[in-house]
Amino acid sequence: MSTEHPSIVRFRDVHASLGGTGEIVTLPDAVHTAALAAEALGCEVGAIANSLLFDAGGEPVLVLTSGGHRVDTDKVAALIGVERLRRATPDFVRERTGQVIGGVSPLGHPAPVPTYLDRWLERHPVVWAAAGHPAAVFSTTYDELVRLTTAEPIDVE
Repeated sequence: MSTEHPSIVRFRDVHASLGGTGEIVTLPDAVHTAALAAEALGCEVGAIANSLLFDAGGEPVLVLTSGGHRVDTDKVAALIGVERLRRATPDFVRERTGQVIGGVSPLGHPAPVPTYLDRWLERHPVVWAAAGHPAAVFSTTYDELVRLTTAEPIDVE
C-alpha cells in the first residue's frame, strides 16, 4: 500500500498518462518558495517553475514562471487578452486545481486551465515544478513542459 499523499499519487498517474519522463521527488519538507525548492534540489532558483494561479474575472489562468522572476500582471493580462489578473485566493486555487498553494502542479487539474510558460525557463536544461503537493516536485525540460501542459510561451516580466 502506498504511503504517498493522494495528491502525489494523482499527479504521478497523470504525469505517466501524458508520457512525462522526469523524476518525481518527495522532499522531506514542504518547499513553498522557489528559493527553498532550489536549495533542497541543489539547482538555481531560475530553474524552478513556479505555478502561479491567477483569477481573470472568475476564470483561472496558470502562469508557470521562473523562480527568479516576478510576473508583471498588467503586461501578462494584455498579452493574453484579459482585463486583469489578480492573485487567486487559496479557496479558488483548491477549487480550480484540486491542489493547495505551494503544491500546484502544471498538470492534472479537474478541468483544463489556460496555461502560459515563462520563456526564461528554456535557458535551463532541467526544470523543476510542483508535483501536486508542497513537498513534491518533478524534473522536466522546457520542451516537455510545453508538450505536457500545452502552455503558450510568453515573457512574464
